[in-house]
Parts: sequence; C-alpha cells; structure tokens
Amino acid sequence: MRAVITVIGKDAVGILAAVATKCSEHHGNVTEVTQSVLQELFAMIMVVDIQALDIPFTQFAEEMEKLGAEKHLVIHAMHEDIFNAMHTI
Repeated sequence: MRAVITVIGKDAVGILAAVATKCSEHHGNVTEVTQSVLQELFAMIMVVDIQALDIPFTQFAEEMEKLGAEKHLVIHAMHEDIFNAMHTI
C-alpha cells in the first residue's frame, strides 16, 4: 500500500525533511519524491510506502495536515486506492 503526499506553500529550509521525518516516525517509507521551487512557491509530490504504518491511515493523514498548518503549508495525504479511483474513467 502506498500514499501520495502533496505539499504546497512558500519555500523554506527543511520542508522535505519535516515531511520525511513525520513519515518515518510512523514507519512510512518514502520511495519517490519530486519537488520544484517556482519563484517563492514550493511544490512537492511524495510517494510513501504505508504498509508498516503504526497508526491508522486516517490519523496519519490528519497528522500530515496538522504539520502543514504548523509550517504554513498545505499538506495532503491520499491513499493510493483513492488516488487511483479518482483518475480512472
């Protein structure tokens, strides 16, 4: 099982580290990352293996959202099944 995490906000030092740290705290394994800085806007998409999570995915997603609020970012974690269903005709 995987999750797709998106992060949008003003660029600052340590964004990727903060999100990756939160993943590792709950045994999520970051498998892919792409990020861009467009002028002062930071954008990142991260794929995380969530098979070993030590909390329910809904709680993990809430913690990511809370981290985003603390860092003045928008962080959204979406389960791979939901992501795939949204993009299937």
